[in-house]
Amino acid sequence: MAKEKIKKEKVKKESFLKGTHKEMKQVRWPSGKEVIKYSIATVFLVLFCVAFFVLIDLLSSFIKGLFV
Repeated sequence: MAKEKIKKEKVKKESFLKGTHKEMKQVRWPSGKEVIKYSIATVFLVLFCVAFFVLIDLLSSFIKGLFV
């Protein structure tokens, strides 16, 4: 009984690894140019968000200072 259980677990692991390997072959990985393009876009988006929230913070501080 214990041997059968071990054998079933081994088969499950092997089929999982085979399935994972098969799926990884189907993945389309980005080229180097695409990675650079997406990285630059991400950096600009982050900088835009930082600038936006800094301006909102400064504006709210200024408005709060007027009413205090």
